[in-house]
Amino acid sequence: MKKYYIETFGCALSEFDSSTMDSILSQNGYVKTEYPNDADIIIVNTCAVRLDTEAKIMKRLNEIKNYYGNARLIVSGCLAKARPSFISRVVPNASLVSPQNSTKILDVVKSENKVVLIEGNRDTDFMPTPPIEDSVATIMIEEGCVDNCSFCITKLARQTLKSYKPRVILDTIKKLVEKGVKEIRLTGQDIAAYGLDFNPKFRLDELINIILDKIKGEYRIRIGMMTPDKSIEIIDNLLELYKDERIFKFFHIPVQSGDNNMLKIMNRNYSIEEYKYLHNKIKSKYPNSLFATDIIVGHPGENEEAFQNTVKLVKELRFERVYLAQYSIRPRTKAASMEQVPEVIKKKRSLMLNKVIKEIEEEIYKNYIGKTYEVLITTHGFRENYVVGRLNNYFPVAIKGGDELIGKMALVRINKATYFDLRGEVIEELKVKYM
Repeated sequence: MKKYYIETFGCALSEFDSSTMDSILSQNGYVKTEYPNDADIIIVNTCAVRLDTEAKIMKRLNEIKNYYGNARLIVSGCLAKARPSFISRVVPNASLVSPQNSTKILDVVKSENKVVLIEGNRDTDFMPTPPIEDSVATIMIEEGCVDNCSFCITKLARQTLKSYKPRVILDTIKKLVEKGVKEIRLTGQDIAAYGLDFNPKFRLDELINIILDKIKGEYRIRIGMMTPDKSIEIIDNLLELYKDERIFKFFHIPVQSGDNNMLKIMNRNYSIEEYKYLHNKIKSKYPNSLFATDIIVGHPGENEEAFQNTVKLVKELRFERVYLAQYSIRPRTKAASMEQVPEVIKKKRSLMLNKVIKEIEEEIYKNYIGKTYEVLITTHGFRENYVVGRLNNYFPVAIKGGDELIGKMALVRINKATYFDLRGEVIEELKVKYM
């Protein structure tokens, strides 16, 4: 039996595609190995979002070519779709598989020749049961978006909005809950755009409502990233659904910049005023929710005034989590042809804003110290003999303990807060209240 090895770069979408290929290969007699030197087939599932990630991937492909040259190499994911000729110059013998063709991985590994599968759309009638990490599973409910942001190369890799059918999602979640999964992460490029490709349209709030109604059990749902303009269209219905204890009070809505002119340059379809309205609506209903956002510093067109407007917005809205990125040129995007902000200025602004972000977040996290909360414990931690649980707003809590705590609900006292997580101890185990 042939052995395969999968290495994944990138976001939850990449992880989902890797799990799809993993599931298909394992179900067809191939054996997974954790070591590339032991593999007959090496799959590198790539990401194209940032230049530094691309550099790491290309370095890794060179290492594989030099050290594991006897293995069959397959490069999949966003970089294979967005920059196929670039990859082929580095590893000319590698097969290329776009994210949309991850379900065809068996055809690729069975072929004796180099295969290039980078065209076509995703088969959303088929979803292999994703792997379970401790008591967590991730499901991609849609791919692609309906926007065209100036900085985004992912649009080239995942071009067309394709939503999985509700029955496919329901069947998958039902199987996962029956297997004991406690945390289900719904992910996508913009899950607020879910169902816009259906005729008639079937939106995210309708999907969540059906999941909660049809699937009983001890589980919680984490709703993934949503764009502001699409979120506003469905936010009232979503906020009603968030009353259910099975939904984490977590919102991930990228703002990207705090300046209206920059949003126009970025080709974002909302204003700062609309974003504030959305944030206020959510926080009025769920003041203790975790509101996460993304910000890009140094995008072409960002002057000092625009940057200071971003700083002002961060100070005003006091996000619980900010994913800060320093702009990097991505080929074939609109922003790549614009006049660039000097690297020294980008770095200076990034450091300045990151300092503000850390100060705000540390102030927020310290408010949890000394208090007790119900925590759903879902995974093993990075440190030995530690597990990680989630508050009902999805804040992570590191707790000393082992396998016996995975999947349990516990009352936890918070003793310490760091920039990355909260730290606590179990006071008592609890019965899960929701079904």
